[in-house]
Amino acid sequence: MVKAVVAGASGGIGQPLSLLLKLSPYVDELALYDVVASPGVAADLSHISTKAKVTGYLPADDGLKAALTGADVVVIPAGIPRKPGMTRDDLFNINAGIVRDLITGIALYCPSAFILIISNPVNSTVPIAAEVLKKHGVFDPKKLFGVTTLDVVRAETFTATVAGKPDPSVFKIPVVGGHSGDTIVPLLSLSEPKVEISASDRASLVNRIQFGGDEVVQAKEGKGSATLSMAHAGFRFVESILKAVAGETDIVENTFVYLPGVSGGDDVKSITGLDFFSVPVELGPYGAVKAINILPQVSEYEKGLLEVAYAGLAANIKKGVDFIVGAPEAK
Repeated sequence: MVKAVVAGASGGIGQPLSLLLKLSPYVDELALYDVVASPGVAADLSHISTKAKVTGYLPADDGLKAALTGADVVVIPAGIPRKPGMTRDDLFNINAGIVRDLITGIALYCPSAFILIISNPVNSTVPIAAEVLKKHGVFDPKKLFGVTTLDVVRAETFTATVAGKPDPSVFKIPVVGGHSGDTIVPLLSLSEPKVEISASDRASLVNRIQFGGDEVVQAKEGKGSATLSMAHAGFRFVESILKAVAGETDIVENTFVYLPGVSGGDDVKSITGLDFFSVPVELGPYGAVKAINILPQVSEYEKGLLEVAYAGLAANIKKGVDFIVGAPEAK
C-alpha cells in the first residue's frame, strides 16, 4: 500500500499533479493538503474510477498531521508565484517559510517518507529542507530530492524541434546543475541519440532550455507560469520513485540531491565543490540512490557553462542554509 501526499494540491501545479497521481497504478491512497480548496479538489478527483482513495485536508483540525501520517512519498509544489511589486527576496522569504513549515510537519509525522520538492527556488528550498530535517535528527539524503525534471523535459522537446525529429521522447539528454536560469546546464554533447547542432543553434537552444519558463509566462501574458508542464515533469519523477520502490530497476532520473549523502556523490562534489547538485541518479529498490558522475565527459563549451552554474549555485545554496541556521556573525 502506497500513500502519496501532495502539499499545495489546490494550486496550478498541484491540481494537475494530483490528477496524474490519481491515475497512477502505483498509488493506493492520495492525500491532498493546502490552505484552501483541497477538500473540493479531493471530492472532484474521488469520482475518477481508479483505485487510489483520495482525501483532502486544510490546516484546521490538525489537517497537516492527518495528511502526512503514514505517507510514503510527499510532493511539495506549494508556494506562490511572483506578483507585481514583489521583489525576488519577498518571494524567497514567503516560499522558504512555506517549505520550512511543511518539512517540519514531515519531520514530525512521516520522517521516513520520500520528499520531492517542486517549490521554487529549488536551488535554495532543498537546502532549507535538509537543514530542517537535520534539526529534527531525521535527515536521510537518499530520500530528499529537488525535482528538476522539467529542465530535462524541455531539453528533450526543444532539441527534437531543432533536430527535426517528430518524437521528443526518443532523446535522453542529461541536464545538470540547478533549476534556475544559467544554473541549468543541458549536456547536449551527451545526448542519446547524438544530434548535430551548429554553434549558433546550440547557444540558442541552451538559452531556451535555461529560460523556458519565461516563454510560458510571456505567452500567458504574465497571468501564469509553467504549471501543466511542471505537473507532468513532477509526476514523471514521482512515478520513477514509486517504480523503484516497487522493485523495478535501471531507473535513471536527473535530480537535485545532497551529494555527500548518496552513493557516488563525493565524486561529483570533488568536481563541483558543492554539497547540492542535480545529476543523473540511479534509483534502486529499497531506497537505493546512486549519483552518476558524467561531468568528466562534457565538452569544453559545457565546461564554461558549468563554471557559471557553480558560482550561482553556491550563492543559492548558502541562501537556503542561512535561512534556517542563520548567517554567520561578523567578526
